[in-house]
Amino acid sequence: MDALELEVAKGIVEALNLQQVAPESIDPAAPLFGEGLGLDSIDALELIVMLHRNYGIKVADAEIGKAAFASVGALAAFVRERRVT
Repeated sequence: MDALELEVAKGIVEALNLQQVAPESIDPAAPLFGEGLGLDSIDALELIVMLHRNYGIKVADAEIGKAAFASVGALAAFVRERRVT
């Protein structure tokens, strides 16, 4: 897990209050929804808020969001591409 993936994983754990999950234990390639972390649509909304708050990124398109939220690795790549510095 690279530094940005770990930062994103920490953001997910904090935003979703996943106290039982250590950010370092999240596989960057594991799905966030369904069988991976088991997130749901409400969690997706929280992740959208976290992206905007932490990185200045707005997710306006559901298809883009679906691809970006595939895994921690995909979300970190999305942040790298769109981060407002």
